[in-house]
Amino acid sequence: MEVKHCKESRVIRTSRVFPNDVNNHNTLFGGRLMSDLDQIASISAARHSRRECVTASTDSVDFLHPIRPTDSVCFESYVTWTGTSSMEVFVKIIAEDLKSGKRKMAATALITFVALDEHERPTRVPQVIPETKEERKLHETAPERARMRKERKQKSKELAAFLTTN
Repeated sequence: MEVKHCKESRVIRTSRVFPNDVNNHNTLFGGRLMSDLDQIASISAARHSRRECVTASTDSVDFLHPIRPTDSVCFESYVTWTGTSSMEVFVKIIAEDLKSGKRKMAATALITFVALDEHERPTRVPQVIPETKEERKLHETAPERARMRKERKQKSKELAAFLTTN
């Protein structure tokens, strides 16, 4: 089985916050952040698998500090753990005040992707090897998150079966 290091899927992107990116509180609009998260994470998944990938779940997006128009926003993502065809991608978002240089962890997210073959069916992905302390911690704690994802998906299916489409 092929293996890859976390760093092989690492994506880093820094951008500015513009007036059309903020909400009525003059902070970065959460929906904008979530769209950027999915884009960045999808590149990590594609780099790891070298396949087309689809978002399977957004496990968590934790907004820790507001991001202001005076900040730059740095997204860093990489694959932390893999199943058979699924990949867990961690994204951290660091806001930097462009005048003072002060940096803060603004948000974190965990998103799961599934790699697809040429027939758009799930296909095997390489396992991942963590190297840094951060990567090892995320890798070691991933099986529990995978278990919780599976339980949450089952509960969502049960609820969906109850809901109407009328």
